Amino acid sequence: MPKMKTDKGAKARFKVTGTGKLRRRHAFTSHLLEKKSSRRMRHLHQDVEVSSGDARRVKKLLGR
Repeated sequence: MPKMKTDKGAKARFKVTGTGKLRRRHAFTSHLLEKKSSRRMRHLHQDVEVSSGDARRVKKLLGR
């Protein structure tokens, strides 16, 4: 059996923390920014944890 390959798209989008949690970026940060408040954008720029429902699928893509 060959080794599992890491999904390179997932590798670019998700980071694994030291404790094994998965972090992701928020959506809605790339265009139509004039109408979005500074406060909203400041919160969107912070990374968040991947939801538990998606975490299993993302871990599989990352080969974990």
